[in-house]
Amino acid sequence: MSDTRLADPGQFVVVPRRKIGTKILALVFITMLILLVRAFWLGDIAWSYVGENLFSKAVMAGVVNTIIMTFCAMALGILLGVLAAVMRMSDNPVLRSVSVGYIWLFRGTPALLQLLLWFNLALIFPTIGIPGLFSLRTVDVMTPFVAAFLGLGIQQGAYTAEVVRAGILSIDKGQTEAALSIGMTKLRSTLKIVLPQAMRVIVPPIGNETIGMVKLTSLASVIQYSEVLRSVEDIYYVNSRVIELLIVAAMWYMAVVTVLSIAQMYIERYFSKGWGASGRNETAPAPQTTVEEAV
Repeated sequence: MSDTRLADPGQFVVVPRRKIGTKILALVFITMLILLVRAFWLGDIAWSYVGENLFSKAVMAGVVNTIIMTFCAMALGILLGVLAAVMRMSDNPVLRSVSVGYIWLFRGTPALLQLLLWFNLALIFPTIGIPGLFSLRTVDVMTPFVAAFLGLGIQQGAYTAEVVRAGILSIDKGQTEAALSIGMTKLRSTLKIVLPQAMRVIVPPIGNETIGMVKLTSLASVIQYSEVLRSVEDIYYVNSRVIELLIVAAMWYMAVVTVLSIAQMYIERYFSKGWGASGRNETAPAPQTTVEEAV
């Protein structure tokens, strides 16, 4: 009879599978990175100009203007987005129609087109104001800052509205039903009960939109707003060091985006307290508001 005894598992040696493909792919990426660095290092780039202009007064003013425009436009976008999301989920058909129309219009037209329309608004409305009270020339009011603020902020509101609506829909309807059963209005229950809990879903895409807004402000250079790209353009028009100044702009964009990415990570961690990997609420999260607390 043949020996049917099982072999001792300890006698076997586990040999990991050779991942030849991934090693070759990694080698290709490393080689491409080395060649790219070498091309920049040996190329006709005057790195001294990069160092001289990195912290120049004009460039730093552009960086500050970029940051200011980013936060102003996002503040307006978040305000309009929350309002549009609440209106779209309203029982009133007029409010729903206004919200749907706003989202459809400003998501359907390019950001650059909207900036140009706002900047040239004086061609349609020479003056703005309240008849009989005051009247202002539109060309004096619609400065590059105001045009960029309205163009970027209003468009951002259309995208934010869908993000907020998705966050609201992620919360169980029982929360709203419980709030309504104790006499709260639908608007109050949304603002006091649903939105605080929806922040876990809303914060990541809003953080991503904020990072995108940093780069989107570069479009404002077309309407003469002095953000970082416009600042470096003014410099290289004088010294003709285009690549060097564009590298300066890229370095500052990367610096601002890196800081915002770190901030986003901590904000997400704060609003995710008490939620497990499966997305279920395992413990009572600090930022959430219960029906009892709202009452």
